[in-house]
Order: sequence, then C-alpha cells, then structure tokens
Amino acid sequence: MKLVQQTGRRNRMIFHLFFSIAVLAFLLTGMYLLYAFGFRFSNPASAITDCLFFLLCIYIGRWLCSNWYLKKQFVLFIIYTLLAIVFLATGKWLLFKYIFNHPNAGFFELSRDVMPFFLIGLVLGILLKLIRASLQKELLDAHIKTEQKAIEFSLLQSQLSPHFLFNVLNNLYGIAIDEQQRIPSLLLKLSSLLRYSVYSGKRTFVPLSEELEYICNYLDFEQIRISDRLVLKADIPAINEPSITIAPMVMIVFVENAFKHAKNTLTEKVYISIVVKIIHNYIYFSVVNSCSENAEKDEMLKENSGIGLANTVKRLSLLYGDKYSLKQYRENDQYHIDLTLKIKNE
Repeated sequence: MKLVQQTGRRNRMIFHLFFSIAVLAFLLTGMYLLYAFGFRFSNPASAITDCLFFLLCIYIGRWLCSNWYLKKQFVLFIIYTLLAIVFLATGKWLLFKYIFNHPNAGFFELSRDVMPFFLIGLVLGILLKLIRASLQKELLDAHIKTEQKAIEFSLLQSQLSPHFLFNVLNNLYGIAIDEQQRIPSLLLKLSSLLRYSVYSGKRTFVPLSEELEYICNYLDFEQIRISDRLVLKADIPAINEPSITIAPMVMIVFVENAFKHAKNTLTEKVYISIVVKIIHNYIYFSVVNSCSENAEKDEMLKENSGIGLANTVKRLSLLYGDKYSLKQYRENDQYHIDLTLKIKNE
C-alpha cells in the first residue's frame, strides 16, 4: 500500500513538473513571438516574472477550487479568492518596486495593469480542477457500476443459502402442523427475505430501514432453526426516514457470518449480539458471536454464504472511501465486528 501511495505521489510530481514547464514554455514562446513582431517590453525581467506569477495563479485557482468550491463552501471560496488576488497584487507590487527598482510604482496602477492577467490564471486553474474532478467522478461512477454488476451476479448466484431455505421450509412444515396461525406471517417474512436478496443488489444504495427489516426477518428464521440453543440479543431501532441509505447486503453479511461460526462451536448455547445505533451522522453496527477456541481470525475473512466478507470490505472501500471504519477482533471466546458508516442521505 505504501509503495502504491509513493508511486502515486511521484507520478503526480512528475505530471505537475511537466505541466509547469509546458505552461512556461507556452508563455515564453508567446513573448518571443511578440518581440519578433516588434513589440518591446519595458522590462523583460518583469515580463518573465509575470509568467511565473501566471503559473502561480493557476495553482492558487486549483487550491481554491479544491478546498472550498468543490465542497460547496461558496462564501469562503469568494473570500479566499479575493484575499488571493490581494496577495498576488501585493507580491507583484513589492517585486516591481524593490527588485526591479521602480520606487515610485503605484500599487493601484500596477494592480490594474496585471489584474486581468492574474484573473485569467486563477480562472484557468479553477477550470482545470473542475475538469479533473469531473473526470475522476466519472471514472469512480464507472468503477462503481462495474463492481455493482459483479455484486448483482454474485447475489444471483448465491442468494440465501439453500441449506438455510431447506431448514426454514422444514420448520415451517412442523409449525403448520401445530401452530397453523403462525404460517401466514412467516410466509410473508420469507417472501420479503427472498425479494430483498434478489432485487437489492440492483441498487447502489437502499433505505437503511429495508436492510434492517431484512436482518430482523433473517433473525426470526434463525431463531426458528436453532430454537432453544440460540441466545440472541438484538438492539435494532425502527428507522422511518427513507432518505437514510446504506449499501445493500452489507450488514447481513456480518450477521450471516456470525451465525455460521457460532453454530460451529461445541458449546451448549449459541450467543449472538447485534446492535445498531444512529448517532449524529453515523451508523454504528456491532455484531458479537460466540466462537470456538480454535477459530482463527483469518477464517472469518473467507467466502461464506452471500457475497462474503472479502467482497463486502471491497464494496465498503469503494462506496464509502474513508467514510467508514471496520474493526474485527477476538476477545476471550467471542468474535467482535464493529462497523461505522457515514450516513448517505438521498
């Protein structure tokens, strides 16, 4: 990872070096052509300095755009742009007065002469940054769509575990004999479970409420499957805000993984704890399951039912960037998953 980052930094430095050389070469060539056609500069050294100032304006424009305009902090963008213009004009005036020995050079007269040149540089820098940001967004969107297609394919291949479905149907048969009144509601939950697993993968983000409903339905059927052996603690709030979204089939992967490894233990009871909290602008998701003494951490990262933890971590990195954190650790005979996500509002 460090090697990739170092290579990226080196490539960016090389790009900016060549870009700076190209801009200066273009400006100096223009100056030479003007000189060749009879235009005479009052101070050639000052004219060359203007070329360096123009390049500086481009990078200041990029910096202003990156730090405030792209973040939609338009008031700060205007304030800092005006400050940058004053800074550039003052720098040019001091250079002209004390370096090029023009002690009577007027600040406002000089600023008026060079300001159009500097403004062109600032605008050019802003436009270049906007174009680059737009291209990066298009590339990221294309990457996300490609990954989403792969996820859709994985979901269609796996869906719910056939073993899970067979056990659910067998248990429904047993319930139908003794408790017929429970069957309609359970069938509705099973239908919702299947529908969500099939269609959620077609969307990049889904309402958090749908993901939580899916988890609750899944837990109901796991309770039926494992029966008295399961000791389940589920603290899942009701979310009624459809604008709060999450990448689909993220939480459930960790839940499925917890049940898979907890059931493989030889203990009398299977302990599962699931907690979901929304604090400020973040979703906090925690899963704790009992595990055998021989369970290795790497085992938790292997492919399991659904799309697997490995793919889930990849999706989180792609869709959330640095807006999420995932911690996996074992403590005594329990395995912990702590996931924090920045809320995506739509």
